[in-house]
Amino acid sequence: MQTITSPKEFFGFDLGADRKIARWDRIVEYYKLLSSQSDRIQVTEMGPSTEGNPFLKVIITSPENFAHLEELRQINQTIADPRGLSQEEILGLVKKGKAVSVQSMSLHATEIGGTQMAPLLAYDLLTGDSPEILNILQNVVLVMVPCFNPDGQIMVTDWYNSTLDTPYEGCNYPSLYHKYTGHDNNRDAFAHNIVESQYVGDILFKEWTPQSYFDHHHMGSYGARIFVPPYKNPVRPYTDPLVYNELSLYGANMCYRMEQEDLSGASMMSQFPGWGHYGYHWITNSHNIAGMLSESANAKLATPLYIHPDQLECENDKSTPFYGPQVHFTHPWPGGWWRLQDIVKRQYCAAYTVLDTMAKNREQILYNMTQKALRQTKRGGESHEQAFLIPENQFDRGVLRILLKILLDQGIEIKRAASDLSVGAVCYPKGTYVIPLAQPKMGVVMNLLARTLYPDNFWTRDMQDALTAFDTASDTVAEYMGVQVIPAGAPVEGELAPFTALDCIPLTSLSQAAGYVISAKENRGYHAANLLLAQGFPVWRIDTCPWHDFYVEGDITKLAPIFDAAQATVRPVEKPYPQMTPLKPLRVAMYQRFFTGNADEGWTRLLFDNMAYSYTTVFDADIKNGRLKDFDVLILPSDSYEMLYGVMHYAGSPKFEGMMQYIGKQPPEKQSGLGTEGMSAIRSFVEKGGKLLAFNQSCDFAAEACGLKVKNLAKGLSPKEFNTHGSTLHMELDTQNPLCYGMPQKALAFHWNGPVLAIGEKFDAQQYQVAARYAKEDVLQSGLLTGEKLIAGTPALLQARCGQGEVVLYGFAPQHRCQTHGTFKLVFNALYR
Repeated sequence: MQTITSPKEFFGFDLGADRKIARWDRIVEYYKLLSSQSDRIQVTEMGPSTEGNPFLKVIITSPENFAHLEELRQINQTIADPRGLSQEEILGLVKKGKAVSVQSMSLHATEIGGTQMAPLLAYDLLTGDSPEILNILQNVVLVMVPCFNPDGQIMVTDWYNSTLDTPYEGCNYPSLYHKYTGHDNNRDAFAHNIVESQYVGDILFKEWTPQSYFDHHHMGSYGARIFVPPYKNPVRPYTDPLVYNELSLYGANMCYRMEQEDLSGASMMSQFPGWGHYGYHWITNSHNIAGMLSESANAKLATPLYIHPDQLECENDKSTPFYGPQVHFTHPWPGGWWRLQDIVKRQYCAAYTVLDTMAKNREQILYNMTQKALRQTKRGGESHEQAFLIPENQFDRGVLRILLKILLDQGIEIKRAASDLSVGAVCYPKGTYVIPLAQPKMGVVMNLLARTLYPDNFWTRDMQDALTAFDTASDTVAEYMGVQVIPAGAPVEGELAPFTALDCIPLTSLSQAAGYVISAKENRGYHAANLLLAQGFPVWRIDTCPWHDFYVEGDITKLAPIFDAAQATVRPVEKPYPQMTPLKPLRVAMYQRFFTGNADEGWTRLLFDNMAYSYTTVFDADIKNGRLKDFDVLILPSDSYEMLYGVMHYAGSPKFEGMMQYIGKQPPEKQSGLGTEGMSAIRSFVEKGGKLLAFNQSCDFAAEACGLKVKNLAKGLSPKEFNTHGSTLHMELDTQNPLCYGMPQKALAFHWNGPVLAIGEKFDAQQYQVAARYAKEDVLQSGLLTGEKLIAGTPALLQARCGQGEVVLYGFAPQHRCQTHGTFKLVFNALYR
């Protein structure tokens, strides 16, 4: 038998040791070494990460299971959707199948414990011969993602090593620890905007459909030592109750084993609600997968942190009102030194317990999976909605394709009308897409497509009786995207065919013409315009067209590949339009700060890169030193006034202490803040003819910097007075305003406690123009809205003259997480002269 190299032999230190972090490139080498030494492991490089590092999938199970792995995978997929099988056939598959656990580590790169723990777990499973480990290997297939964010792992490891033996040892990474998303990467579980999400989505929703998914995280340092499932209230609707009971099974076993191993401080049913953002450990519950996360208390990366007993605190909410023994927190940690090793031990115990629980309850867990699928299918078939219809003739057909891809990537069953359909007395044309609710993934369908009103009850109100949400109050992506979705409300009658893949749109068949019109109703039309401009083709906007479409001339053999790349909707015309304006891209500067970075800025860069917009990143020094003179536009992604102005200006205040608790010490060169000098530079830039775009929460800073007489009516209000927290609100647009070209007259804005704008100017009110405003009544579409009277009818999108230039205030999030496709054009239009 070949000797298997231990982690300590390979890395030269114990994983989890003080002041040591194994770097991702070495970890990759170790997994590849293990795959050459053991027949219990298979290592696959799924592809490159966003910045070109290996993204690994590691499967661990018995050699016997590897000999029939594809058969086991097929059995597992059938168990996840057993429609049409007899009870005898189901029991046969349950008897033959193996439980599947997918576990991912360190999605958030500063939460280093998971990736340091994973090689230890792998080594023990490969070398262990105890009855318990052999039972796990025989009955479970572990699919491990040992690092969800390889790029960030390298960034953080190198940063940490650079701070050793300095006053800043163990401080947070100063920028986003992913090229685009930073801490927001787990908010990409349904949109799949980044490649890492696509890899994990393929594993979960296409390749394996496991019975459990476990994501290993860190949290704050001064409460429980580790959170494990089940979640606290409220729970997200449309999830099969068996899922929540399975979460209790896993969590209770984790706490039980930790207590056996004298690992104190485990808490369950606290801190993290069953209704959070629709990230992987939450969206999986809607897929009938027991989706879990652990959250371990942080050290200072790999540097120990001393926590005085008097510093230990509770959540101060209804689930955990005090720090002390409670039924879900039976053995509080007493305080003292907290180390990476403590994190690794607890995460190892949690990860191992899931495998052991699945091995010991394999047949019941597999049978539960069949029952969840059949019960959800039955519920969907008996529901009022029956199905959702998505007409083919959407305002923006390109966005429709993106929505369909999102649904397909989730493994959702879609059908397409092969003939005209009828739903009650209403007819729908051939080509209509139909998403039946009588399918195992009914819960995912309802959360992504149905109007969702966040509940108002005991559990959703905080200790001050304010209605609050953990993250987005609604994840109705169809509303984010501006796609019309129609609940059927009655059986769908007509011929339906399975729809399983998006067909490529061939545009190269266009014949040579005098010119070509590109639809500006579609986001992809802007993409095409940018590609054309980049390759030297003049592009115009048609002044007399209702949507102000784009116009281009040239050799079709050269234009067609560009049209294809953007998949734009193009039609040939016989002559130019009499009134057209040359399209001139503006020179764009985008502000980026330190203090752990700003995810909204990263998402904005991703959107611009996807749509071929040119931009330059600028920092504090660039703005203060006059570099804005080289640009036409400055973008302030959504950020708080305090972070934009500069946290250090608030030193000594309670607000400062609260912010620094999260940020931690930072070297002077990695601190941020525009201050009065930066505000003055921005005002000078605008007064000399520049354009300032401020998204969502940045509006307050922009208005003050440029001396605008614009009030934020929500400023200083408590959540009891005004709160939206990630909801869709109705707004009406002035489609003749250049900012709103290509938009419908009514749209939905994604609002997350942004400003409520009001014009305070009396003498020169002509300097202010409203491009879009919220509805005067029935403002809320999905999510929550406290304070409707405050926001009803107020400006959503406001332009203000400032000297020779202009400030554009977006009172909402037009490009939130690269998901709000329905309002992207409101940004795009501002980027042309």
